[in-house]
Amino acid sequence: MNNLKQLSARERINLLLDDNSFVEIGALVHARSTDFNMASTPTPADGVITGYGLADGNLVYVYSQDAAVMNGAVGEMHAKKISKIYELALKTGAPVVGLIDCAGMRLQEATDALDAFGELYFKQTMASGVIPQITAIFGTCGGGVAMIPALTDFTFMTREGARLFVNTPNALEHNDVSKCDTSSCQYQSVQAGTVDYAGESEEDVLSKIRMLISLLPANCDDESSYADCNDDLNREDPALENVKDTAYILRDIADNYQYFELKPDYAPEMVTALIRLNGMTVGAVANRSEFLGEDGTVEKTVDAVLTTDGAGKAADFVRFCDAFSIPVLTLVNVEGYKATVEEEKTIAKACARLTCAYADATVPKVTVVIDKAFGSAYLAMNSRHIGADMVYAYPKAQIGMMNAASAVKIMYADEIKASDKAQTLIAEKTAEYEKIQNSPVSAAARGYVDDIIEPAATRKRVIAAFEMLYTKREDRPDKKHGTI
Repeated sequence: MNNLKQLSARERINLLLDDNSFVEIGALVHARSTDFNMASTPTPADGVITGYGLADGNLVYVYSQDAAVMNGAVGEMHAKKISKIYELALKTGAPVVGLIDCAGMRLQEATDALDAFGELYFKQTMASGVIPQITAIFGTCGGGVAMIPALTDFTFMTREGARLFVNTPNALEHNDVSKCDTSSCQYQSVQAGTVDYAGESEEDVLSKIRMLISLLPANCDDESSYADCNDDLNREDPALENVKDTAYILRDIADNYQYFELKPDYAPEMVTALIRLNGMTVGAVANRSEFLGEDGTVEKTVDAVLTTDGAGKAADFVRFCDAFSIPVLTLVNVEGYKATVEEEKTIAKACARLTCAYADATVPKVTVVIDKAFGSAYLAMNSRHIGADMVYAYPKAQIGMMNAASAVKIMYADEIKASDKAQTLIAEKTAEYEKIQNSPVSAAARGYVDDIIEPAATRKRVIAAFEMLYTKREDRPDKKHGTI
């Protein structure tokens, strides 16, 4: 280990992979170009260490950019080495992890560098949905290099020292870094939503990548991505009856409480996470209206609504899960859409993408309505009507067009206006509407809910559903691809 704040390219690989498992490929490669000052500039390994090894026993291909060589700038041979790693990963069906610390494209190599960059983009695109792709940013990742993490499935970033941008903050119109540092981890994780996990240190990031790899299948055809479960399959928690923090619920029902949340800082009203249920990796999507502190008290509440950012975040995650045959669990608590002028520009398209993602997915899909499920926002959250295989509801859940009191005020507007006992009329009709239309019993009677379950039994009921759906096979119309 060195005494610098940042680790070297090789130290990062050694922390990511199991001890003594890394095998380097292309160690003797160096830059071909001798133009400008390149003839006198040493480029060992052309600034990137590439190879393969094991992460918790799983085969992984890895490349790690070396900032000590021309500040990690990407040239022709540098990009070709990474493309070679992708070729091998596609042939063997194993994930690729990229460790980024780069000053951008190498200006001295111009069109040769662009050619190699384009080849890398193509390889990443071909690998999408075939093998998991993970990127971690430890230093600079700017310009054309910013496309690399954007083309991968998961992006990690250190809170300090890492920068991600296409255009630098000072190059943006009416902005400079003192006003808004658009390249910072804070901006990219909270505002842009490009970062799946923001780590406190490089060691933290590399540890989390190892955990993620252990949860993911090696490729889209891998059917052996399971772990032994030593947790009680029938474990119950009566406290769930009063909890609306879906992050808490998901952690509580997971095997040994193992819970990996993705993009926790972005659109926090929508939870996307990976958990294990009876050893099987499951992708979880959930509306979140409460945030519990470590002491179990409610620290913050938000409206139970769908937002553009939340719908987009969930849609991308569902598509990833479907591509890699990861079952999807959805916890529903949604009353409608966020109503602002800005949201109105984008919310319909975003929710259409979410609806399409769920409807297109052929993996096992289980939904649990934990509280409110109103209107077309409920439909988009993996309802029975767009293809959920099993739908459960808690006894106190409400499923319908809208809040009963609001519905009554619309339907009986004239009667309420003419009545001298308006509040009594509203109360009577609200109770009637809740019983006839909004109760989970009513939804179950119509076949929209398969069973009403106690919150405490969520873990065992969901596990049983996924076990039953394990051999699910479902076809979709033959087409090139959708357009939504």
